[in-house]
Amino acid sequence: MMATGALEAALLRSGGSHILADVQAAVDQGLLQLWETEDSSIVTEILETPRQRVLNVFLAGGTQDGLEELAPTIRDWARAHGCGKAQFLGRPGFQRVPWLARSGWKPVGVMMETDL
Repeated sequence: MMATGALEAALLRSGGSHILADVQAAVDQGLLQLWETEDSSIVTEILETPRQRVLNVFLAGGTQDGLEELAPTIRDWARAHGCGKAQFLGRPGFQRVPWLARSGWKPVGVMMETDL
């Protein structure tokens, strides 16, 4: 069902908000969507704001080829569900991924955090 290796690695870098069982439970409840190839997984959610629906790429792991393969299907699905844009929060290195730039992704801000 879920390609655990790729997502577990991504979860280790994501700040500790979820473990794999949390993600699986949210997918099972229909709160998150799981997209997979043989070696890659993307988990999405639709965020509702007062003015728009946004597809948020919540979690991704695997190979760049696998992630790129999933992208068109996810975009089409998001459009069909009324999303006007997609977004994700990632490490700075994502700015240098060629297929993301070719697909129209661009950096729009910086996220900062501190432990409390």
